[in-house]
Amino acid sequence: MAQFYKIWLIFDPRRVFVAQGVFLFLLAAMIHLVLLSNEKTNWLTLAFGQ
Repeated sequence: MAQFYKIWLIFDPRRVFVAQGVFLFLLAAMIHLVLLSNEKTNWLTLAFGQ
């Protein structure tokens, strides 16, 4: 664990963090769309009682 810093000599930290941010945003959007597509977990129809 003491030499874990060497990973940043291989990968550019800016690209890694941008890629991680894009991945997490797309993952969150996909989870929201999956939940909205199901009748039991669609919070919009549950909130308005339709």
